[in-house]
Amino acid sequence: MAHDDVDPDDSSDRLTIGRRIRARRLERGMSLRELAAALDRAPSQLSVIENGRRDLRLGELRRIARVLDVAEEDLLRQEPPSRRAALEIALEKAQAGALYQGLDLPDLPVRRSLSDAAIETILRLHDELGRLHHERAATPEEARRVNGQLREEQARSGNYYPELEATAQELLARIDHTGGPLSHRKVSLLAAELGFTLHSVADLPHSTRSITDAENMRIYLPRERSTTDPRTTVLQAIAAHVLGEKEPADYGDLLRQRVEVNYLASAMLLPEAGAVQFLRAAKTQRELSVEDLRDEFSVSYEIAAHRFTNLVTRHLELPVHFLKTHFSGAIVKAYQNDEVRFPTDALGAVEGQIVCRWWSARQVFTSEDRMSPYCQYTDKPGGTYWCTSHIESGPGGEFSISVGTRFEHTRWFRGRETTRRFASSCPDPDCCRQAEPAQEQRWQGSVWPVARLHASLLAAMPSGTFTGVDRVAMLEFLDRHAPQEQPTDQALPH
Repeated sequence: MAHDDVDPDDSSDRLTIGRRIRARRLERGMSLRELAAALDRAPSQLSVIENGRRDLRLGELRRIARVLDVAEEDLLRQEPPSRRAALEIALEKAQAGALYQGLDLPDLPVRRSLSDAAIETILRLHDELGRLHHERAATPEEARRVNGQLREEQARSGNYYPELEATAQELLARIDHTGGPLSHRKVSLLAAELGFTLHSVADLPHSTRSITDAENMRIYLPRERSTTDPRTTVLQAIAAHVLGEKEPADYGDLLRQRVEVNYLASAMLLPEAGAVQFLRAAKTQRELSVEDLRDEFSVSYEIAAHRFTNLVTRHLELPVHFLKTHFSGAIVKAYQNDEVRFPTDALGAVEGQIVCRWWSARQVFTSEDRMSPYCQYTDKPGGTYWCTSHIESGPGGEFSISVGTRFEHTRWFRGRETTRRFASSCPDPDCCRQAEPAQEQRWQGSVWPVARLHASLLAAMPSGTFTGVDRVAMLEFLDRHAPQEQPTDQALPH
């Protein structure tokens, strides 16, 4: 666009300007040809302006305004000059959109013979098609596609976000936290430093872990004890506030927000400087272990494994991968900074895919020793990997948390002396997905299992911008708990 062009926000502004020019021309009783002659322009040149099909230069706008005896500002106003003009603009925008273009329909000229009622009907049909298209897109298939794209972005960055590490450092500095485990008291101090009060309630909606009321600067937490560390819950709420998270526009936006919030909360529980110093010392002694990192900072094994993945590739030049796997073998979370080949679907997503039964992530469930770290080597199509796994329990059952690396890097890890070794040829079906021929023959035609089929496999993603949250219950909860007077401080529950 030239420096003297009128600067509309989008094509709808050009349409509005064009319709305002046309409306003023008709008010003056001028034909298109007469106005074009007064401007020393061809009628076709003026027609494309009135139809919003090209940008209008400021000098042209001034000449048109002068001939039509109207202020420039009047032609630039955002409001359509009439209801008919508003309908025509909306129809033009709809036809220019991706949804209409994808229908492979011919353009519908906006003529006087096209009644207002006809345009309104077309626009309503277009809106309904848009609603159905959006609902169809918000399916598990779309969720897997977006999840796969996000995982690729994370892999390119080594699952390390320097800007979030810096934010965590700034927040901890506000409460003079210099190192070591972040206590419950310091989490409460940080909330107070940011202007929040903490409130444990018995009626928090079942679909939420916490609710933040930014108007009254309150963070609501569940009163009952759960498997989730309350420090994590508070820090996630603080992280969302500090990052200025808004209601997500789509599922991809929601996933990215969750990644950022969880990362920042973990970075406050295990600050980069202290964690890296601890890990470097362990590497020097060839004693790297997730267990020691967990114990040093008093966090869950999963958070320690996640931070281990964030930091060792960036600072210790050790490419690793992370897996959270359900007892059934389905992947819940997966991050990789190395070349390991996770099972993926056609869209590149790994969540929900079944891990090979010979991998450490599933073999750990066969171990009777739940206290000692479980380690094993696995020969995979892409090379030999060493992995350590640990089992944690949650509301959904038992999960294994695994961190692995290629064979050549195992000399830095405790547990490298393990003699456990398995071979995996997955995704080759002969590896572990097919029963023995004799078994197949023995039971052929005699078995009819009833599958545990989750409704979410068939349904669209839950409606609303915060997927899975009952918005009605959440807003009713806020109405019940909105303070009538200045709130008082309340300590973080232990």
